[in-house]
Formats: sequence, C-alpha cells, structure tokens
Amino acid sequence: MIELKFTATASAGEVSAIFDRPQGARWLYVFGHGAGAGMRHAFMEGAVRELNAVDIATLRYQFPYVERGSSRPDPQPVLLATVRAAMEAARQAAGDLPLIAGGKSMGGRMTSLAAAGEGGLPEVRGLVFFGFPLHAPSSPGASRAEHLARVPVPMLFLQGTRDTFADLSLLRPVLEKLGPRATLHVVEDADHGFGMLKRSGRTTADVIAELARTTRAWADGL
Repeated sequence: MIELKFTATASAGEVSAIFDRPQGARWLYVFGHGAGAGMRHAFMEGAVRELNAVDIATLRYQFPYVERGSSRPDPQPVLLATVRAAMEAARQAAGDLPLIAGGKSMGGRMTSLAAAGEGGLPEVRGLVFFGFPLHAPSSPGASRAEHLARVPVPMLFLQGTRDTFADLSLLRPVLEKLGPRATLHVVEDADHGFGMLKRSGRTTADVIAELARTTRAWADGL
C-alpha cells in the first residue's frame, strides 16, 4: 500500500489516494468512492482486498469535499476534473498496467460522465460500476443514464436486486440499448451497498469476492 496525493483542480487543491499493487497484477482499477463515504470506507477496503486477490491493482482516491471534511459533494465540474486527474495519477503509479476505471455509486457515475465527455478517458479500456446510481430512491427514472450511450468503451454493471438506487426494471432496458458494450451482473438479495439478507446465507464479504472475480473475468475479455 502506497499513500500519495495529486492535484484535483487548481482551486480544489490536492487530494489523497492509495495505490495497492499485488504481485503479478494484470490490471489497474481506478476506484472512486460513493457520495456518503471516502476511500477508506469498509466497502472500499473490502473491494480493494478482493480485487488485489484476483491480480487487479487499485488506485482509490478522495474527491475534494471528502478531503476537506465536508459531507456535501463538490460541483460536478470539480468531480469530473478529479476523475481525470486520478487517471493521470494512475498512469504515473503503474503506467505498465492497462487501465479500467469506475467506482462505488457516485464514483462510478462520475467516471462514466468523464468518459462520455469531450476528450473522454482515452487510456481506459473499460468501466466497472459497483452499484450504478440510476436514480434517487424516492424518484425512479433513467435520466442519469442518458450519457452512457456516449461512453465508447465496454461497461460492467454490478447490481443488487434490492438496490433502491437502481430499479432493475428501469436499468435493464437502458443496458439493452447499449448492446454488447454493457454487461450486467446481478446479485440476488443485495442492496446498494451489497448488504445481504440473512436468509440468503451469504455475507457482504462473500459478495464482494464474487464481484472481484466477475470483474477479473470481464476485464480479461476486453
């Protein structure tokens, strides 16, 4: 584990990041956190551990609002600039590894917005979403996914059937329109944080390990 910093934007200043590279790494995943927690959240820690176990190095990073101790996300232009800066930090940390990128909830969506925007994320070979936030829990809709049609690389969506941020009956038609660029992996009984019902007989740790294996298999097919 290597702790480092990079400049998010000139006005927002530096943010922290953690680079974890297992021996024999085959990929580097640039990993943005969700809106309500930073890069050291238990989910992020668990995901990094399991991704490393399947030979995927990770660079997780903070958005500026978390770095300064705020709970209110930065304006979208700052979030997108941070995503782009994180890609450069990843290249400097492990330029020999092919890049995939994405994140948990908001971190994943900001990555896809950056990929869909002008200039895109040219060195990223694919995007992985740990719970794509299609809509707010109280406002079902699919407008947050409109930009996905402009993402030029393959995308892997890791989703739970109890995710109140992504009604699968709304997400599936969106992904069908994307054709072979979109792959959906569904975890029965998982919520937005991949928490499991006791009756499932599975734990969040079990599921995170499954998601890491799924990510490695998908990446190897790129």
